[in-house]
Amino acid sequence: MKIGFSPEDEAFRQEIATWLEANLKDEFAALRFRGGPGDEHAFPEERKAWERRLAEGGWTCVGWAPEHGGRGLSISQQVIFHEEYARAGGPGRMGHIGEGLAGPTIAAFGSEAQRRRFLPGIVAGRDFWCQGYSEPGAGSDLANIKTRAWQDPDTGKWILQGQKVWTSLAHESDWCFVIARTDPQSRGREGLSFLLVPMDQPGITVRPIPQLTATSEFNEVFFDEAETDADALLGAPGDGWRIAMALLGFERGVSTLGQQMQFRNELETLIGLARDKGCDRDPLIRQRLARAWGGLKIMRYNALRMLSGPQDGSLKPEAMIYKLDWSSWHVELGKLAMDILGDEAEILEAAPYELGRLQSLFLFSRADTIYGGTSEIQRNIIAERALGLPREPRPA
Repeated sequence: MKIGFSPEDEAFRQEIATWLEANLKDEFAALRFRGGPGDEHAFPEERKAWERRLAEGGWTCVGWAPEHGGRGLSISQQVIFHEEYARAGGPGRMGHIGEGLAGPTIAAFGSEAQRRRFLPGIVAGRDFWCQGYSEPGAGSDLANIKTRAWQDPDTGKWILQGQKVWTSLAHESDWCFVIARTDPQSRGREGLSFLLVPMDQPGITVRPIPQLTATSEFNEVFFDEAETDADALLGAPGDGWRIAMALLGFERGVSTLGQQMQFRNELETLIGLARDKGCDRDPLIRQRLARAWGGLKIMRYNALRMLSGPQDGSLKPEAMIYKLDWSSWHVELGKLAMDILGDEAEILEAAPYELGRLQSLFLFSRADTIYGGTSEIQRNIIAERALGLPREPRPA
């Protein structure tokens, strides 16, 4: 991936920047810089309406192939889109899991009938998705899944029984992609299947998980003989692990550049605050700000290098360091925010005593090194898959 952009790319940058300026106002003005990590509870209905506005402008699924409803933009233009979106203060995407994870996976592994059924609702900003991976006892150890699924011999429908946890925005979602054990005799990675399950049905219960930030974008999801259609199985029975791993590859896609722009917005806020409070003359604070700036630049260049490979869900070695890199960086940024705030870090201004933006950043970033794969597991992945070192001893 080249670091610079062509004149055509820069013209495209102006196009998306102009569109965002014209549309992030009036009823959507309050959404600027809202709805990101730690703030995902904010304005859910308004952000769903924003997804539909994006769709009307042709700004959803911009990297998808045209035959799947996307714009087929080049990698460089996708990078520009996500950077300009974050620069303009575009709100956290309610459609991110559908657009970035479910959709590419369905496009890659689904039948033509499944693509026709599921992809248009994502492109239109109409159908919202959540991810049914982690379970109690099967978080980072995803192969330990206990949720079961079997086919009803009379109707052919898949029946699900079990529990998922840490399911982001499950209470706002229409569909969930679920990894379930369809071979009751199997263990580990074998015998797992990938199912597409409607959320609005009597067999599904969603319970919020209160967090340090007093919000509840994460949930527990209980499947009590929930159903999905016979043709809502992606791939073949037993293909679940392979498809699940490919999906995690899509997760490290172009939207990571947008995430970095959000980080840059946070860092610029801290730099401005440090100047206002006179902390910029403190040599330790200056060092930490400079280290954060340098770390973010390295993160960007590594992401561009990561994106220069195939966009099929496979992970190049450099992609395996991304989660560990950004989560560790962000945790340190949260600590720096509290040190710059000083005594104000422990004070809420007035009723209703909601956390400030930087306070939420600090508290929510505590989870960054846990969700999406703990740092310990990420180091094992780097050691074993990227460096080819011997596997860590597993319990018998």
